[in-house]
Amino acid sequence: MDTLLAASVAAGPVAAGWSLHTLLLRHRIDRARRDPLTGLPGRGMFEATARRALRKPGGVVVLIDLDRFKALNDAHGHAAGDAVLAAAAERLSAFAVLLDGCAGRLGGDEFALVVFPQRPDCLSFDLGGLHEDLCEPVPFRGTDLRVGASIGAFATTSLPAPDLSRALRLADEAMYDAKKIGGGWRIARSPIPSMTSTHGRRTGRRGTTPRAGAPR
Repeated sequence: MDTLLAASVAAGPVAAGWSLHTLLLRHRIDRARRDPLTGLPGRGMFEATARRALRKPGGVVVLIDLDRFKALNDAHGHAAGDAVLAAAAERLSAFAVLLDGCAGRLGGDEFALVVFPQRPDCLSFDLGGLHEDLCEPVPFRGTDLRVGASIGAFATTSLPAPDLSRALRLADEAMYDAKKIGGGWRIARSPIPSMTSTHGRRTGRRGTTPRAGAPR
């Protein structure tokens, strides 16, 4: 018994060291999977979190693209663009927390959310408030930077089972409809895409058009 107790005491610092090592490793992995500019989960981490979240009924998938972002970047520089992206991420995070959801940056000026409105008829009101928040100016070096936002949403309740890939595809169509009229928000009403697809994505969106000289 004394021998066993002594061995346990001796092993204590080793076990504590391994626990600390594991925590640090997990922290480093988590940081690596997050976008370094905004602190939001990157695409892979967001999709994993979103799929888990959508196990709960009532989820709405939202896709956001900032309007006139490239023009702002060209006119004011990348530091200004970074400030706008960071501000947008902060506003989106607050919105996601308010609606018991999660947010992520998919790349560039494109973001995604999974949210859970209190009632289905609240979604239009919620998206309108989100659009207003994203259009608020961002203070930067004595000036106010302004961009718009195009927002598309799709409620997964119209699917037989939660499907993040399809929901993102349909939210993307709704976002594109909003962008065509100069911004704002739209909700996809049908679970069937109305536009053609390339590699599972809306034809013509970034990443579906072959580069010049690239193999088809």
